[in-house]
Amino acid sequence: MEKYDVIVVGGAAAGLNGALALVRSRRSVLVIDNGTPRNAPAEHVHNYLSRDGVPPSELYAIGRAEVTGYGGEVTSGTVTTVTRPTSTPEDGFVVELDDGRSFGARRLLVATGGTDVLPDVPGLAERFGRDVLHCPYCHGWEVRDQAIGVLATGGMAIHQAMLFRQLSDDVTLFLHTGPTPSDEQWEELAARGISVVEGRVEAVEVTDDKLTGVRLEGGKVIPRQALAVQSVVRARVDFLAELGLKAVDQEFGDVYLGTAVQAGPSGATEVPGVWVAGNVADLRSQVITSAAAGLTAGATINADLIAEETGLAVAARSS
Repeated sequence: MEKYDVIVVGGAAAGLNGALALVRSRRSVLVIDNGTPRNAPAEHVHNYLSRDGVPPSELYAIGRAEVTGYGGEVTSGTVTTVTRPTSTPEDGFVVELDDGRSFGARRLLVATGGTDVLPDVPGLAERFGRDVLHCPYCHGWEVRDQAIGVLATGGMAIHQAMLFRQLSDDVTLFLHTGPTPSDEQWEELAARGISVVEGRVEAVEVTDDKLTGVRLEGGKVIPRQALAVQSVVRARVDFLAELGLKAVDQEFGDVYLGTAVQAGPSGATEVPGVWVAGNVADLRSQVITSAAAGLTAGATINADLIAEETGLAVAARSS
């Protein structure tokens, strides 16, 4: 079984930037990626300095080429389990893939991101990342001055409505299953000219591959060109179960965001030798901040390996 200094699980921004830091420090690195980044439905990446507007697939192709250019390896596959064969930290981990391959690693960087779970409204999933949106910073400019709807399913909806109101004069909040606004919030919505529609949403209307409206129970259709939703993000870490590492619920104030792995500032988890970076640890992280987290984790892993190697060298010299 081939063994590496570090195996990186996940080949999007966080994983590739972590791998890049490691290979530039002359570490042997294997990146394992199954080709399903969280932002796969999006046509472009935004707010990434010098790369604004690049398709996600193009950004990651550039990243893979940079990693392999320094001697790193990238392979396609899905990790099913990670185990620690002995209690000796130096023995590291065994990473098993769904195709039967297995690899050894002294350290592990997990950057598998998350899965967006959308509200249960027919038609949303097919439009997600195009004219069904979740983030004004990721996609807001592209729907500026359009008729925008905001689907309320949790406590983030009014905040979303205010953010999208910055981009368009025509914003409608659909209360759907979300909480009833407080008196103060009603006043704020009115002051900003945000219309409010009560009642449940039944589906979205699509014509010629474009969102054209939101259909309420009873059949009434409110014309809209874009719809903002709040997704719940689930970290993809089931394969870490045998290490005792799992994702836990995350909240922002009183708003439920989803699940993520708890970690320190560098991405170190409670399991020695395992780091996390990107949306798997920070549900609000965008592409550029995920890349930065990957760099931080990669540099910290390299320092951790140096400390281990130095300790072994001292022990060998003293023996």
